Amino acid sequence: MKWSWKTELPLLLVIASLWVAAVLAWPTAPDQIPVHWGMNGEVNRYGGKAEGLLAMPAITTFIYLAMLFLPRLDPGRLNYTKFAGAYTTIRVSVIALLAVIYAVVLLSARGIQVDMNHFIGLTVGAMVFIMGNVMGKLRPNWFFGVRTPWTLSSKRSWTHTHRLAGWVFVMGGIALMVAGVVGRPVAMVVASVLLGAGVLVSIVYSYIVWKSDPERVPPAGTLPANGERL
Repeated sequence: MKWSWKTELPLLLVIASLWVAAVLAWPTAPDQIPVHWGMNGEVNRYGGKAEGLLAMPAITTFIYLAMLFLPRLDPGRLNYTKFAGAYTTIRVSVIALLAVIYAVVLLSARGIQVDMNHFIGLTVGAMVFIMGNVMGKLRPNWFFGVRTPWTLSSKRSWTHTHRLAGWVFVMGGIALMVAGVVGRPVAMVVASVLLGAGVLVSIVYSYIVWKSDPERVPPAGTLPANGERL
């Protein structure tokens, strides 16, 4: 994938804003900052200023760099040009979600409470929904998508599985957003279980399609080398 300032500059500005926010918040931030919330929406762990203010910018920076450079290491890297738009959408949605979560951490550090039962369902649900809309556009690669032994050794399995997974993520995202509107932990649990079940179905489906594909190929290294005995 080629570098594009049109794509990268907005992401770099978001990441830079996280670090700037951390520096500005440091002098007045409390010694203990909420860093984790339970299923009931209540804070269940506090961290020091370093963890509370610096961990999320560091994690976001690492994820940005990983998603930027991993395609260069992928044996299927030539395929990335075929789903560049979808991949960019996934990258943007992930960075945006992390930035919004960090904003909630900063608000909590200032004593401004956010209803996490609503927030998590709506934000994570939106990201899952967006990913579902581009899932069917992904092409075979080793790092992103539903990567099973069967999708990686059958183009038909990859294509059909990602079409199904796209619907699973769209419906799962809607379920999570509805759970966020409801604002009850049990609703979030139900939505998460439904999404997990859909992912499991997609994995099983990838095997079924692979089994019926006459053009499937053995994964690398699973056949004996020339002259090697079985």
